[in-house]
Amino acid sequence: MNFDTYRKQWFGNIRPDLMSGLVVALALIPEAIAFSIIAGVDPKVGLYASFSIAVICAITGGRPGMISAATAATAVLMVTLVRDHGLQYLLAATVLAGLIQIAVGISRISFVMRYVSKSVMTGFVNALAILIFMAQLPEMDPAAVPMLTYPLIVAALAIIYLLPRVTKTVPSPLVAIIVLTAASMILGWDVRTVGDMGALPDTLPVFLIPDIPLNFETLAIIFPYALAVAVVGLLESLMTQNLIDDLTDTTSDRNQECIGQGLANTATGFIGGMAGCAMIGQSMINVKSGGRGRLSTFAAGVMLLIFCVVLGPWVSQIPMAALVAIMIMVSIGTFSWSSIRDLKHHPKTSSAVMLATVIVVVWTHNLAIGVLVGVLLSGIFFAAKIARYFRVTSTLSPDGRARSYAVEGQLFYGSTEDFMKSFDFHEVLDRVTIDVSRAHIWDISAVSSLDMAVLKFRRDGAQVEVIGLNAASETLVDKFGQADKPGALDAMMDH
Repeated sequence: MNFDTYRKQWFGNIRPDLMSGLVVALALIPEAIAFSIIAGVDPKVGLYASFSIAVICAITGGRPGMISAATAATAVLMVTLVRDHGLQYLLAATVLAGLIQIAVGISRISFVMRYVSKSVMTGFVNALAILIFMAQLPEMDPAAVPMLTYPLIVAALAIIYLLPRVTKTVPSPLVAIIVLTAASMILGWDVRTVGDMGALPDTLPVFLIPDIPLNFETLAIIFPYALAVAVVGLLESLMTQNLIDDLTDTTSDRNQECIGQGLANTATGFIGGMAGCAMIGQSMINVKSGGRGRLSTFAAGVMLLIFCVVLGPWVSQIPMAALVAIMIMVSIGTFSWSSIRDLKHHPKTSSAVMLATVIVVVWTHNLAIGVLVGVLLSGIFFAAKIARYFRVTSTLSPDGRARSYAVEGQLFYGSTEDFMKSFDFHEVLDRVTIDVSRAHIWDISAVSSLDMAVLKFRRDGAQVEVIGLNAASETLVDKFGQADKPGALDAMMDH
C-alpha cells in the first residue's frame, strides 16, 4: 500500500468517521463488559481489550472501517483457562494467539478464504444476525426488566428508522442514545443502565508482563487455547472483512488483516486485556452510520477509553434499552432476507449448505464449527456434482478385436468408481485404446484407477495404449503411475 492510499484511508471521510466511531464506542461498552463476564474476568479486562484492539487494528489492519474488539467468539474459548489457571495465563494465551495470527499473515495462507462459498457466507451472516438478536433477549426478559423497557426500545427504534427520513447529518443511533439517556435522567425512570452491567474502569491501562513461569509446562497449558483463539478470531475477522468489502464495494488485504489482528492481540495481552477479533455487529453499525476509514475504528477505540475513564458517571446512565434497540437494528440489517426467498429458486445443495451453517452456528454458538460444517458440505456437494459430469463411451473395431474407450470429464476420487465400471474386462480383445484427451486427471486415486484398468486388460493379453494426456495429467501419471514399471502386473496379480 502506498502512502497516499493509506493517508486517504485515514482522512478521506473525517466527519462521518468520527460520528460513527462515537456511536460504535457507546455500543461497545456493554458488550465488552458482557464478554468479560462470559470469560470470567473483571469488566476492565474486556474494556481495555476493546480499546487496544480497535486502536491497533485501525493502524495496522487491512480493512478500513471494520471494528475489532473483545468478542463473544473468543471469550467463550477462554472460560476453562481462566477457571483453572487464572487471569495471568489468559493474558499469556492472548499474546501467543496474536503471535500465531502474525505468523499466518506473514506466511500468506489466508488465501483459504477463497474456498468459503457464497452459501456459507450467507449462512454465517444469517447466524450472526440471529445470535445478535438472541443476545438482547435477557434485556427484554419480563422477569428481569421493568415494563418501561419495552416502550423505550420501541421509541429508540422509531428514532433509528424515522430520523434518516428527515436528516442524515447525525447518525440516528447516536440521537436515540442521547434522547433516551436525557429523558431517563430528567424524568428519573427506573430502568437498567450500562452501569448495572458492571463498574467502568477509572484509570488508564498500564504495561505489564504476564506473571507466569516461562517453561514448556506453561506452553503446554496455553498453546491449545491460544491456537483455538487465533483460528476462531481470524475466521470471524476474515468473514467479516469479506462482508464489509461487499457492502462498501471495495477490496482489502487479508494477509495484512491477519497481521493487524495479531499485533493487536499481542499488544493487548501486555496491558491486561483479553483476545478479540472483528465484530460483525459493530462493523455494521459503523458502516451504516457512515464510517468507512481507519479513523472510524481508531475513534471508536479512543472514545471508548475516554467514555470509561473520563465520562464514566455519565456513560453509566445510558439506558440499556437504547443499546438493545441499536443491536436489534443491526440484526435486522445484517440478516439476508433475500436468502429466504431464494430457498425456492436456488439449488437445493446451496440452500442445504446455508441452512446447515445457520443451524450449527446458532446451536453451538461457535462460528468456527458452523463454517467448517458449511465448507465440508460445500466440498462434498461440489465433488458429487463434478462426478456426475463424467462418462466413458466406447467403440468396437469392425473385426471385433480392438476397442477404443473415450473418457470425458474430471477423473478424481469421486469419479473413479464410475470410471472402473465403464470397462468390460471380460471381453477378449487384442488392443485397447483409452483416450483421455477430453478428460483431466486430478489426484492419486485417478492415477491408481487408470493403472488398474491398464493392468487388468494386459493381464488378459491385450495391448493397451493411453492417449491424449494433457500436460498436467501426464506429469501426474509419470510421477505416480505404476502400470509401465517393471513388475507392475505381477504386483497386481499378487495383490
